[in-house]
Amino acid sequence: MTLWFFAPVAVCEETRSLTVAWWNVENLFDTLDDPDTEDDEFIPQGKRGWTPTKLAVKYLRLSHALKMIAAENRNGRYPDILAFAETENRSVVETLLSFLPGHHYAIVYHNSPDPRGIDLALAYDTLTASHIETRPYSVPLDHRSTRDVVLHALSAGTHRFYLLLNHWPSRSLGRAWSEPRRLEAARTARSVLDSLLQADPRSDIVIAGDFNDEPEDRSISDILGSSFKRTEVRQNCAEKLYNCWNETDAPGSYSYRGTWNRIDQVLVSCGLLDQSGLSLASSPFRCFNPDPMARPGSGTPFPTWKGGSYLGGYSDHFPLVLKLEIH
Repeated sequence: MTLWFFAPVAVCEETRSLTVAWWNVENLFDTLDDPDTEDDEFIPQGKRGWTPTKLAVKYLRLSHALKMIAAENRNGRYPDILAFAETENRSVVETLLSFLPGHHYAIVYHNSPDPRGIDLALAYDTLTASHIETRPYSVPLDHRSTRDVVLHALSAGTHRFYLLLNHWPSRSLGRAWSEPRRLEAARTARSVLDSLLQADPRSDIVIAGDFNDEPEDRSISDILGSSFKRTEVRQNCAEKLYNCWNETDAPGSYSYRGTWNRIDQVLVSCGLLDQSGLSLASSPFRCFNPDPMARPGSGTPFPTWKGGSYLGGYSDHFPLVLKLEIH
């Protein structure tokens, strides 16, 4: 696989840091019936009774979380890069961002072949980052399509970097039955990484996603090459990725039947472990889990839905936040 990015690199004002946020926002659907997707449950007449009022609460919850992230930033800014999973279309992302006063985001949206119509979305702050190009890569499966793996080329000032976004097939119908689908998604993502690293082993690459597998699973540890050891990654730039869960003692971003999971992950190439271009900041990674976003008594994510019951929370996933320095 060969990757070509012809667009010129736009230069924007230098910043000292760049913040990337990944978040599976849990079924951010509009209330309209899309005849081309399986979204019937998320309309007012559907089994979830998804009304404009419930959608408005969803926007308020999600925007509140993004405002809390901004409040903890030293400069009070929203994340420079927002990457979302489970958005239905560009319109819902535009509406969500309209709840953030004074933002300077531009949206890059890719419609995936997912049967439910849920996609991966990207928004970037035009004051601190520039978009160069986007390339989607389909995951070859024998039946029922899944989300593409999506590669974004961006720049911060004169420094080019890549963001590889993933939302791999779920564990529905059993983890063992569904694992081959995630292994195929991992091979797709790995092939994209290999092309980038063959061209430049020191490329600055952030790999983020809801992988529906954990760091110890084969798809992550063996195929992607995840490691919790910075030294191991530095010594094998072409093969290994640093898993940022090593930077926190948080138990996970998602809870299933009382067990914490680390299925949301951020990994970085060895180019982000040096001190040139972009690099990991001090205390670079956080699972963002403030009290308002957690269910009282459990500390687990406060979801919009629990099974078929409407709770009106934020999401069943906590966001992950990565901070980079620009040299």
